[in-house]
Amino acid sequence: MSGPAREGVFVYAKDPQRLAAFYASLLGLRRVHGDAELAVLDGTSIQLIVHAIPPAIAASIRITSPPKRREDTALKFFFTVPSLADARERAAALGGEVLAEVWNGPGFRVCNAVDPEGNVFQVRELLRPDFQTDQR
Repeated sequence: MSGPAREGVFVYAKDPQRLAAFYASLLGLRRVHGDAELAVLDGTSIQLIVHAIPPAIAASIRITSPPKRREDTALKFFFTVPSLADARERAAALGGEVLAEVWNGPGFRVCNAVDPEGNVFQVRELLRPDFQTDQR
């Protein structure tokens, strides 16, 4: 992506460097900027910003292994991956998880996933490589 992002997701993290590495590796995102508290990751159609939780709040958060799922949020984001099976293996190696249950949507298959800090998101695999969604 060149220039300012048109769409993006902002995620707060207790360990922003670990979480940024997880998403970069799992989703093939490129790190374009960052420091100890912030990582900016670019994909072809979205920018993911991982920012450190303020220290006073982070001190009260305990990340377990495996991470306790944080499912009771108002938002859930999704990303398209080349293969759900490959994403499942890669996520496990990076401290996350792609869950087993699979749903079919119009032109894709989808699974819930969990990052190393317990955030729940979805990964989608296109059923046909030439399938295009509305590009506005």
